[in-house]
Amino acid sequence: MDIEGLRKDYSSPILSRDMLDPDPIQQFERWFADANTSGMLEPNAMSLATVAADGQPTLRTVLLKFFDHNGFVFFTNYGSRKAKQIAGNQRVALLFPWIKLERQVEIIGRAEKISSIESARYFASRPRESQIGAWISRQSTMLTSRKLLMMELEKMKAKFLHGAIPLPDFWGGYRVCPTSLEFWQGQTSRLHDRFLYTRSNEGGWNLQRLAP
Repeated sequence: MDIEGLRKDYSSPILSRDMLDPDPIQQFERWFADANTSGMLEPNAMSLATVAADGQPTLRTVLLKFFDHNGFVFFTNYGSRKAKQIAGNQRVALLFPWIKLERQVEIIGRAEKISSIESARYFASRPRESQIGAWISRQSTMLTSRKLLMMELEKMKAKFLHGAIPLPDFWGGYRVCPTSLEFWQGQTSRLHDRFLYTRSNEGGWNLQRLAP
């Protein structure tokens, strides 16, 4: 396979500073709306990078469930590898690879648990099957066979046959509070447009163009 020959010259319109909102969250909302209406699969899928105690970074894809000026929220098992790494080092990075639009957004910040009330509100909105799935998955632990997982699923279905399914105490959300956001748009000859928002000392945002 000729991997070296795999290349695409991007052809997006030029992205200039005056086209960007001074508020990066508002700018993210604009781009997210474009991604959401583009027909791409899972526009809310984002790569989440965390760092282990020995300095080894790990990466996985999670789903953004809501965002506002406080940060970007995803949900997971609090016993998972990512959760254990966040407990030891709250500094994380997110990446939205919207390749179909020739765009990327990188977010760097600190992850913190959201309140149990917020987690319960979202958990109640999930499909019943997903609620049960949260109860049976001991995320990131060794599993000897899928058969055992499905047996546990049937047990949990029987346990929660009637009534509302409660929020597991080992499951909930994290909010990534951003310290910087980079908006990247592909251009011809690899001369991409990159703009970086960083927190100012006054609590606002500074905006700078980066070299491609």
